[in-house]
Amino acid sequence: MKPGKNRDELCYPFIYEVSSLCDFEVVTDELCGHIGAALSLLPEAESSMRDIAADLDRVQPLAFHVNGSIRGRMAIGEEDIQWLQGRLAHYRDELADRVQGFVLPRGQMPVPQLHMARSAAKKAIRCMVRVEQEGWAVPMELPRMCNLMCNFFFTLTLVINQRRGLMETPFVSKSYG
Repeated sequence: MKPGKNRDELCYPFIYEVSSLCDFEVVTDELCGHIGAALSLLPEAESSMRDIAADLDRVQPLAFHVNGSIRGRMAIGEEDIQWLQGRLAHYRDELADRVQGFVLPRGQMPVPQLHMARSAAKKAIRCMVRVEQEGWAVPMELPRMCNLMCNFFFTLTLVINQRRGLMETPFVSKSYG
């Protein structure tokens, strides 16, 4: 498949590539959109969510930095990873031992969007596995960052639910139990 001459009919210069690299870039674009949706759905009146809003504001551009760091210049550094690791630890401390095990992804806005971001971060990691298998160099900072994002978004869902006084619904697997 090849693009036509009308630029309005081309959403992304690499959209017709056969490699998994384009898939990775599309998934990280989706990830960035889910983070933006979660951020925009945090009620401004909820002062208890200002720290989460500030953190999502800082995480969102990191998703786009991950996006371009294989085809273009590396834009994720150890300082970004350490910052996110610190924020994850901060929120885990707030939770103490609230949740042990799996929970169903439920909650009021923006919890569903954070679960979608979590899932998109996983998809990005899987795409990186295929990209590397196809011969592209994938710096380890990128899957490290996406793994952290996945855990960060999940932890934020628990924190938001806890701050709102909502309990998670445990999930007990019939397959792995």
